[in-house]
Amino acid sequence: MIIGVPKEIKIQEYRVALLPSAAYQLIKRGHQVLVERNAGAGAGYPDADYQQAGATLVDGHAEVFEKADLVVKVKEPLPAEYGLLRPARFCSPTSTWRRAAR
Repeated sequence: MIIGVPKEIKIQEYRVALLPSAAYQLIKRGHQVLVERNAGAGAGYPDADYQQAGATLVDGHAEVFEKADLVVKVKEPLPAEYGLLRPARFCSPTSTWRRAAR
């Protein structure tokens, strides 16, 4: 499975949904992890940490949504991301995205 980690775009949201250590564990179990460049920087996890874990860095926000089988985020998608959503490919602690994706 390809797991995507986009950078959060909500104002003042610096967390990242998947830490490098979790990316490493997923990769070790046969998954591929795509991480948008600088996705973890605000939380203190530079791109180099994700590369060392074996993740693939991608330049574009939309590229993460396009290529991933599963996208993980901290916060719900914002209106700018609604067009990027595909059914059954999103994981967030909130469920408000379901209304937005319809």
